[in-house]
Amino acid sequence: MPYQMWVTFFILIFTTVLFVWGRWRADLVAVASLLCLLLAGIIDVKEALAGFSDSVVIMIAALFIVGGGIFRTGLAKMMGNSLLRLAGNNEAQLLTVIMVTVAIFSGFMSNTGTVAVLLPVIVSLSVNLNIHPSRFLIPLSFASSLGGVLTLIGTPPNLVVSQVLVKYGLEPFSFFDFTPMGIVILVCGLLFMVFIGRSLLPQTTIADYQQKRTGFPDSLNLANLYQLSDQVYPIRVGRDSNIVGKRLLELKFPATFGIYVLHIERKGKHILAGPETMIAENDILFVQGARIDMQKLINHYGLFLLSDRMSKSEKVFNRKGIGIVEVLLTPHSSLLNQTILDTRFRERFKVHVLGLNRRGEMLLKDFTKEKLKFGDALLVEGSWEDIELLAQEAKDVVVVGQPKEEASKAATNGKAPVAALIMVAMLVTMTLEILPAVTTILVAAFLMVLTGCLRNLEEAYSSINWESVVLIAAMLPMATALEKTGGVTFISERLVQNLGVYGPIAVLAGIYFLTNIFSQFISNTATAVLFAPIAITAATNMGVSPYPLLMTVSIAASMAFATPVASPTNALVMTAGGYKFIDFVKVGLPLQVMIGIITLIVLPLLFPF
Repeated sequence: MPYQMWVTFFILIFTTVLFVWGRWRADLVAVASLLCLLLAGIIDVKEALAGFSDSVVIMIAALFIVGGGIFRTGLAKMMGNSLLRLAGNNEAQLLTVIMVTVAIFSGFMSNTGTVAVLLPVIVSLSVNLNIHPSRFLIPLSFASSLGGVLTLIGTPPNLVVSQVLVKYGLEPFSFFDFTPMGIVILVCGLLFMVFIGRSLLPQTTIADYQQKRTGFPDSLNLANLYQLSDQVYPIRVGRDSNIVGKRLLELKFPATFGIYVLHIERKGKHILAGPETMIAENDILFVQGARIDMQKLINHYGLFLLSDRMSKSEKVFNRKGIGIVEVLLTPHSSLLNQTILDTRFRERFKVHVLGLNRRGEMLLKDFTKEKLKFGDALLVEGSWEDIELLAQEAKDVVVVGQPKEEASKAATNGKAPVAALIMVAMLVTMTLEILPAVTTILVAAFLMVLTGCLRNLEEAYSSINWESVVLIAAMLPMATALEKTGGVTFISERLVQNLGVYGPIAVLAGIYFLTNIFSQFISNTATAVLFAPIAITAATNMGVSPYPLLMTVSIAASMAFATPVASPTNALVMTAGGYKFIDFVKVGLPLQVMIGIITLIVLPLLFPF
């Protein structure tokens, strides 16, 4: 057994070194650690795979689906705008609002659930403010842990240590016994993040994030790049116009005038124009073409140019459900050496070709008569659903961008109230503990798909950050190995024996920092389960009150900031914020030390020995 214990320690230390080095992905390192424990015979196959069926891992995966529904429906953006109105656009002020809000929520409900719900909100908000999400996501995660010690139900370690008191025949902690110490810790943590922690966060720009996230310009940027506003005109159809009641296919505007109807404004709503679109009285046609050709069209059909409503890019090309993308021709495309008119692009793919990019030259006039060449890029407008279908024509074209993602956002438009109802119901159910947390979250994830907040199961699965899921699942067996080999007991017992002669404060410090160290690599609940009996035994042996020692165990287990595997919330924000392992060390380690010192000073005043 001692031999296996030292092997486990070696694997843990080597795994930590690889995490800090950052040469390989964290989930790959975690799986390698798991395999080492398995091959060394320290854990068996059942114990090695237990992490993948652990309720925490299942809960995290389901929370990603819930968060995906919140993001896709636009609820995240709505909630972010509300926070923005409250905090303004000052980064420090916004950071304060985020941390206080998250901490309060985490005092009454799962901190993992709180972070998962607010993660897409903060990402959306930061992007709107042109601030990299990494400036807020570590503080988001840390605030959830800080808030967890505000109440008895804020975090599982609080309940664990309270239950140990009952087991030993003592009065358990009441609901708000943690609150005074929790407020002190929250205030100190907030001040640290605002005045010190911010400077330790990655200084990445929002441009880097957007390039990493999509790599491609959006519809509005493409419209401005091609200067489409100069080629689009709003024209109103009068009551007596002879085009009323006719289909665009019959009118043959492109062939006769070189004019294309992009979309129609009818009674305040925008309609994407197609061959079968019928013209109605008082329609406003947004047409593309040369001004002289547009004037011929107006004169011929008795239409009216709305010169006071000359189109702006924001109005014409930034509409829900409709997007603009660049389409590249493949080397063996069947469209090569044909004109756009010959290909019947509009009828075939149900999208408009707005322009042609040939080796950097933007062709907007008479481009439909140009024979297409390899290397040409077509600027295309249509519904995101039709653009997604176009992207499937892989033999002929390559669609630049993410039409699948945009199509899903379009499909879930209007579902924000449904997503909000699911989210609120989930949080209330978790707070009142009507159902087990994992059951509640699984139901919420299922409802996100069932109600259409996510289009289908494929989209639900793609919402899951599998790196975070595998990371936690592969590291959970480390706790089993440490407990099984006697590693935790070996170190903790010797620490208490060596420090006991220096008094309860020294033991308190030893318990805090030892618990804190172990909580960086195993779950805070498991850490509390292992150290709570040691703490109460030490208190009994020294003849002092067990309450400050047990509360120390709970606080130390919860203040797990220095590694991305220290808590599920850290794992949740790691990929979304583009963090490296070392980022958590730089910000989290000094915060942990500071909170430890404050705990050692304040806690004995609130709970004397």
